[in-house]
Amino acid sequence: MNAPQDEAGSGLMAQRVRDRLGLFSALGVVCIYFLMVLSIWGQWVSIALLSGTFTFVFVFSIVLELWNSERETRPPRLEVLRLSLEMGAMLIYGKLTSWAVPVWLYLPLNALWSDHSTELRWMRGLLLGQAVVVTAVAVMQGCSILVPLSFILLSLLAQSLLGMRLLLLRHVMDRLSHRHGELARAHADLDRAHERAREQDRLSSLGMLAAGIAHEINNPLSYVKSNVNALYRDLKVRQGQIAPELGEYVDEVLPATLDGIHRIASIVTDLRRFARGEPEPMVEYDLNAEVQVALRMTQGRLHAHCDLEVDLAPELPRMQGRPRQIVQVVINLIVNAAQAMPGHGKIRVSTRQEDGEVLLSVRDTGMGMSPETLSRIFQPFFTTKPLGEGTGMGLAVVHGIVSAHGGRIQVESEPLKGSDFIIRLPRGVPASS
Repeated sequence: MNAPQDEAGSGLMAQRVRDRLGLFSALGVVCIYFLMVLSIWGQWVSIALLSGTFTFVFVFSIVLELWNSERETRPPRLEVLRLSLEMGAMLIYGKLTSWAVPVWLYLPLNALWSDHSTELRWMRGLLLGQAVVVTAVAVMQGCSILVPLSFILLSLLAQSLLGMRLLLLRHVMDRLSHRHGELARAHADLDRAHERAREQDRLSSLGMLAAGIAHEINNPLSYVKSNVNALYRDLKVRQGQIAPELGEYVDEVLPATLDGIHRIASIVTDLRRFARGEPEPMVEYDLNAEVQVALRMTQGRLHAHCDLEVDLAPELPRMQGRPRQIVQVVINLIVNAAQAMPGHGKIRVSTRQEDGEVLLSVRDTGMGMSPETLSRIFQPFFTTKPLGEGTGMGLAVVHGIVSAHGGRIQVESEPLKGSDFIIRLPRGVPASS
């Protein structure tokens, strides 16, 4: 639950407490009025003055409360005005009734009705000041001090009990708010897990579909490749016997066609290998060759809006690992780099040797990352992409694969200055294998 909801809940709680206390206070005021009238029954002038004062104060308090009904807390100035008016009324009541006991019932009633939802430290002091002034006037007019002292203690007790009740209610509301927040976060986590499951199921289906398509393409492709090869050999053997206009086919058209067929076959082979789901054993592989596989599989996405620069160091040592996973690492880094460039940009893929390690670098000229984003990029399910455009697992998978190969990832990035992912792989077999 967020802060505005917490504040709304606390305000609603305070309003409900005030509504209940308002009803109790109104009934209590009416009862006190009748008790004061009974205490001076027969003194009709005093009863008239008392009734007029009571009616004015009561109506004023009702109007003030209705005006404050939409507010979470009462304005301090109006609260001071109300207490001052109540004090003046008590002085009149006391004078008219010779400080009969019902007059002193206003002290605990005011303590209950005062606004404790606002954390105004002066409120208790104001109530105590009211009691002291009324008590001092009553003693000067001949009232025994024991009576007001008893009701002052009663009002302090009522005020403490109400404060404890409000504190308990606030604690319960905080607990409920915290629990509601936990449930909201759990619900959000379930939604994300559901989206991830759907995404994984879709990726699994796409992998099976890709493997099936690759298999279907491979069969007719093998016939085409065999037939073009046979035609090329026959024309090359009979090059001196064929018509001059067919020489262009032998020298340029058929070699270019065979090269295109080989490229298609390589892409199909890469796709079939990448789509396989069975565990891959640790084998010897050439990092440059796997980078070329990844480039062939992603070139369709790159040519549209970015330039690609490839700088692969010659004579790299052969590595031990899982080639298909290395291809997945390179693909994820290249795709991320392409997505980081909203306009036309440049991606540079390079390999080299350094201090007994083999380095793979994927640098882009995209938007870059802030330090906060940079610190979280390898967290599972963290993504800065819009909803539905990323699962937040790409770089987490890259980190897992590189770690499983005994390597590490170094990232250099600044906002608006692009990013550089540098993967350092050991030349030997990873210790965990």
